[in-house]
Amino acid sequence: MSKIFADLQLHQKYMMMAFQQAEMAYNAGEVPVGAVVVHDGRVIGKGYNQVEMLNDPTAHAEMLAISSACATLNQKYLTNCTLYVTLEPCPMCSGAIVWSKIDRVVFGAMDDKSGGCGTVFNIGDSKKLNHRAEIIHGIMESDSEYLLKKFFSEKRK
Repeated sequence: MSKIFADLQLHQKYMMMAFQQAEMAYNAGEVPVGAVVVHDGRVIGKGYNQVEMLNDPTAHAEMLAISSACATLNQKYLTNCTLYVTLEPCPMCSGAIVWSKIDRVVFGAMDDKSGGCGTVFNIGDSKKLNHRAEIIHGIMESDSEYLLKKFFSEKRK
C-alpha cells in the first residue's frame, strides 16, 4: 500500500469521528460542525458546535476540541497533533490553532464566507505568524457540505 493511500485512509478514519461530532451538533440544533484532535494515533480531544446551547460565540467545535486536548495532555501546546474538523476553521479558531501550535489541520468543507485556513484568510498557514500548520482540505468534503446544507435548508423552512 502506498504512503499516500495510507495517509488518506487515516485521514478518513479520523474525519469520520469528527463527522460523528458534527451529527451530534446537528441533533442538538447547532450548526453541524465537529472536530477531533489526534496525538500519536489517539483521540485526545473532541468537540461539536455548542454556541446556542452555551450562549457562547466561542463555543465552536475546534475551540472545544482544542481545550479538551490541552486538558488531556495537561499542557498549552499541541505539538505533534492533528486537528480534524468538518468545516474550514474560522479566523478565531485558526488563531487558536496557531497559538496552540497544532502541526496539521485536516478539514472537509471549505467556508467561502469566513474560512481562516485558505479560503477567505490564511491564518493557519501564514508566513507572518510564529507558527504554521500544514493544511489539508477536501477529506469527506461532500458529506460535510451535505450536512451543513441540510441543516440550513431546514432552518429556512
